[in-house]
Amino acid sequence: MIFIALYIATIPVANWLIGNVGTACEPHGPCLIPIAPGIMAPSGVLMIGAALLLRDLVQRRHGIPWSLACIIMGTALSFAIATPGLALASGVAFLLSETADFAVYTPLAKRRFVTALLASCFAGAVVDSALFLWLAFGSVDHLVGQVIGKVYAVIGYVCLGTLGRALIDPAGRPT
Repeated sequence: MIFIALYIATIPVANWLIGNVGTACEPHGPCLIPIAPGIMAPSGVLMIGAALLLRDLVQRRHGIPWSLACIIMGTALSFAIATPGLALASGVAFLLSETADFAVYTPLAKRRFVTALLASCFAGAVVDSALFLWLAFGSVDHLVGQVIGKVYAVIGYVCLGTLGRALIDPAGRPT
């Protein structure tokens, strides 16, 4: 159930970060963080990287209906954290990006789990980034930073998870 709680929390936390945390905050725009030299992204990017990965883990452990329910619950919580326009843009982008993530992850997951995670998260990151930036801010100016930040986050979370499993079960048995 921990994956479910974390997954639901990622959406409203990302929306809170976008409006409150960053090295620079644009007027009527997002707060930004540096992602690479000369590349900035809205600060919620790292949280959405976690969301993309957690969606796959929720589906793997709890099934497709739970994944869909979490998307709806996280989006609903966003309306308590962010402005209605930001919450709506986030919800629409998240729903469609999670659908892209789902479409890539599901057929690959049984054969190649890590490949499925990475490929589906990349697909979801591109869809989420483009839609969210356009719907929330009317521009895709930070698209490259968004995608890079989400890919960094996904790779980092996969590596942390792999390291964690190795530390908990050094024999490499499935956990």
